[in-house]
Amino acid sequence: MTENTPTFAKLLLRIFLPFALAYFLSYVFRGVNAVIFPYLERDVGITAGDLGLLTSAFFLFFAGCQPVLGVMLDRYGPRRVQAILLAMAAVGAALFGLSLSLGELIVARVLIGLGFAGGLMAAIKAITLWYPPERWGLITGFHMMAGGLGSMAATLPIQWSLSIISWQGLFFWLAGLCLVTSAILFTVVPERNSGGAKGTLREQFRITGVVLTDGFFWRIQPLLIFQQLAFIASITLWIGPWLRDVGGIADKAARADIQLYTTAIMTLGFALSGVIAGWFRRAGVSDFASATLVSMLFALVCAWLAFLPTFQPVLAWLLFGFLGAYPIQYMPLLARAFPSDYAGRVSTSCNLVVFSVIFAGQWAIGKVVDLWPRTTTGYAPDGYAWSFGALFILQVAGLAWMLLSRAHPLADARPAAAD
Repeated sequence: MTENTPTFAKLLLRIFLPFALAYFLSYVFRGVNAVIFPYLERDVGITAGDLGLLTSAFFLFFAGCQPVLGVMLDRYGPRRVQAILLAMAAVGAALFGLSLSLGELIVARVLIGLGFAGGLMAAIKAITLWYPPERWGLITGFHMMAGGLGSMAATLPIQWSLSIISWQGLFFWLAGLCLVTSAILFTVVPERNSGGAKGTLREQFRITGVVLTDGFFWRIQPLLIFQQLAFIASITLWIGPWLRDVGGIADKAARADIQLYTTAIMTLGFALSGVIAGWFRRAGVSDFASATLVSMLFALVCAWLAFLPTFQPVLAWLLFGFLGAYPIQYMPLLARAFPSDYAGRVSTSCNLVVFSVIFAGQWAIGKVVDLWPRTTTGYAPDGYAWSFGALFILQVAGLAWMLLSRAHPLADARPAAAD
């Protein structure tokens, strides 16, 4: 079906909410290991390195399929692509619930990651199809809020659910939710003919190469990579062990409470990111400059967690959640820096780079933590100090690269992408 003049209600109910529900589930799966890790340690006997590898496995196919995903989104549209991927996520979730070993868990986690590979990218493609460019940052922020709500659901609600069902049963329920969401996307979301990606498949993949070799793209990527590594690796996993081993919070419910507060403030940060970007613009500060300013503050919070972990740790994590949400505004900025029919490939190229590093980095954090002998309650605090200290230094390097580079957007793209 085709709809040329959708009302606000149709945009909300038939475009925004279905993709937002898929993204909600993506964040539930990303963050669930931060709560169920004691059960996996008990039932499967995994180490910190194993835990990092298992959690990062979500991002293996998630990153690897991005070039193909970008072409598919531009060629076939976000509705069909996202519906098919969610069905794969359902298979992965069911397999996770049936797994008895680390290897089986990793295979299942990889399938789940593949299933949610288009969670943000499909939505951004839909946003570029249905909303005017001046609204992209605002709508993207609201979409990210749905992910934040998923992160909230992956804390105290997940901990509560484990009091009435096993962690295996939880994943069977999540598999069912994936199937329902897939059906909603396929039946409710309308098609919109944007002309599709033009040319042969070879020509379309060549455009991915154009994006991946663009100077402005690489002006932003190093900072975005290390910022997202710190943010996603912590929110999806390491906040839980950190609170136990560095924060000294032994009670699972108390840790889940703090994780809930952190993800709640992160959700608020996502929701307000587009609004705050608008305030900055009205004050004469570009999207590029405001995102970079907030990234600087986020890096300082990482230093706080590394070097002053006993000073107001809950406040540090709340600031971590709020400030870490804002740099998502780099995504619509990058989309505006290229021609409109590149939208799917721009966002997926960014994901390819960012989540490839997250896959390796999440695992590396676990390996660093494992360098120190285990304590009676968990892992040694020194491992976390070195890990978060390294993440701070990497972000400083990314900031320096961004400020020294003078690369600008493509000449034929929409204006106002950078200062």
